[in-house]
Amino acid sequence: MHRGIEVGIHLRDGLRDENFIAIALGNLAAYNLQSVRREALEWQILRVEGSPGQHHFRLVIRHPERVLDIGLAHDLSKILDSLSDETQEELARRLSVAEKKGLKRVPLRHIHEAVDYWRDDFWNWFG
Repeated sequence: MHRGIEVGIHLRDGLRDENFIAIALGNLAAYNLQSVRREALEWQILRVEGSPGQHHFRLVIRHPERVLDIGLAHDLSKILDSLSDETQEELARRLSVAEKKGLKRVPLRHIHEAVDYWRDDFWNWFG
């Protein structure tokens, strides 16, 4: 089964409820992409825990029956850009409206990712 595409969701520091914001952004982006493309998509929103105290979010999207085309990432980035200036209250309102139109909200999954020291910039200094 094809893994799909992964997109990082980078939030600025100091947000009140960053888990909710990641859930809202991920669900709205995937739902809007599904609507624009007129095809069923599956998605997950991940909170990836790395080094102690460090985390980031990812949106993973795939088509249940086939490999997604390259244009999907471009379409998704435009949708995420359009959502990036929304306040938490606006995201909550848009999420509520989308749920009334048929969005089935996907919950946040927490995963742990070990630090890959071989890809760390520290190793770039040797050479």
